[in-house]
Amino acid sequence: MSSAAALTESTAYGVLAKACEQVGADPTGAKLVRLGSNAVYRLAEPVIVRVSRDVDTVENVTRQVQVARWLEQAGYPATRALDVDQPVDIDGHVATFWVSVAETAEYAPIQQVADLIRQLHDLDPPSDFVLPAAQPFADLDSRLSVLANLDESDADFLRELIGELRSRYETLDFPLAPGVIHGDANVGNVILSRDGEPVLIDLDDFAIGPREWDLVQTALFYERFGWHTEDEYRTFVEVYGFDIMSWPGYRILAGYREISMTLWLAGKAGADEEAAAEVRKRVESIRSGGSRRDWAPF
Repeated sequence: MSSAAALTESTAYGVLAKACEQVGADPTGAKLVRLGSNAVYRLAEPVIVRVSRDVDTVENVTRQVQVARWLEQAGYPATRALDVDQPVDIDGHVATFWVSVAETAEYAPIQQVADLIRQLHDLDPPSDFVLPAAQPFADLDSRLSVLANLDESDADFLRELIGELRSRYETLDFPLAPGVIHGDANVGNVILSRDGEPVLIDLDDFAIGPREWDLVQTALFYERFGWHTEDEYRTFVEVYGFDIMSWPGYRILAGYREISMTLWLAGKAGADEEAAAEVRKRVESIRSGGSRRDWAPF
């Protein structure tokens, strides 16, 4: 494990300044966009800088840069890694530099989301580096420590449900051929460029796995959360060419996604009472089979 200092606004800016010096960028006037799992800065020039929490993520961060450069070579519309020697390791944190797509995040229409996912699934895997195999439950297992922030009964319920979903997942017969997947494909990860063209962002979870993983969130957002209309979902299905909700395994993947979203929020619950209350509400709706329409976005 690394001995990197905690990622605060102060330490993140220190890493930013040193990383910019190393690659020849100018941190003057940099604006902190977000401080979460990463610190994200927007430079005065059209560049986004991401500073990771610690150097233990260097393998994943390196792969993100490799994926971006592979997609650029393929002519695929995704976020571009700046043409500098990166990632940059500074004081136990990893910084990466990205070409800014736009000044504000405007999400693409659903037909463009579906088209970009379809185009991605048409690509052959890269030849000069290896994408990992998708291991969704290994990812959940790595986050189970956040259950310590929950009531014991809620934590026990989620552990048991994860075990049930894992068993059922292992028996699934996926109708689509496996291949390159984004791993977190949804409308929130397709934004419009300054020219109004759709661009895929957030390359953290690229893998080789069942393509159904890139379809389930759009279905879930429509069917359970009401974040997409029926017309929008039907457009998504028509453009992509497959309706995941017609497959019996959909409910297992949807259940997984609900738990994944809840575990992410549980990580904030220890220090944020609003997040803790939202987690309790989510767990109760999963336990009772109640509506998810009142889940608040975080």
